[in-house]
Amino acid sequence: MSAWKGFTQGETRRWRRAGFEEEEAAAWREAGVEDPDDARLWRTTGATPSSVISWQRGGLTPREAVRWHEHGVTPREAAARHLAGEPPRRVPLMARLFPRARLSDLEPGQAAALRTLLRAGVPVDVARAYTDAGWDGGAARDWAARRIPPAQAGVFRAMGFTAPEAARLGRAPMEVLAGWWGAVPLEEVAAWCAAGLGPREAAAQRAAGVTAEQAAVLRALR
Repeated sequence: MSAWKGFTQGETRRWRRAGFEEEEAAAWREAGVEDPDDARLWRTTGATPSSVISWQRGGLTPREAVRWHEHGVTPREAAARHLAGEPPRRVPLMARLFPRARLSDLEPGQAAALRTLLRAGVPVDVARAYTDAGWDGGAARDWAARRIPPAQAGVFRAMGFTAPEAARLGRAPMEVLAGWWGAVPLEEVAAWCAAGLGPREAAAQRAAGVTAEQAAVLRALR
């Protein structure tokens, strides 16, 4: 069996087993749904690649969407109730007619960012958090893939850290700042830290005449 265009043979087999043809599978992937089992669940709700964002914008997983669908709740209302913290449940008719919450449509830029992150394999809830925080999809991809909360990612990025470096630290940015406070200038923290030096070592090296630029060279070699 030959592989579909843009798919490996293994991926082609998985999508075929899930009941999809090449064109439909490609459309689901373009919509940010990389797993054929997830696409099959989305299809159970009546969603198509072009309409699945109605569910995704609320941070719903495919299984949660199916449960809301089984209870007769529309994608928009399910998304709003999910964001309000409600579990999937049957909603009385009057509550559906006069919902407690309305979910605004995503702006085109937000929708594009959401799709970019979903295509990168980022879970819907994480992707939605970055979208809500106003991140561009490309800028958010590495941070979101490592499950770093967007607020922390913003601080780390402002300090000069890359997403892999921040993930290796295993600490919140405020802890990093506290540990390095007064050791070296703030704008040099990422270079010294990523080069593998602790605050005291970095301060000693700096006092001995080693520059942040030299530390950056060490950083690039790691």
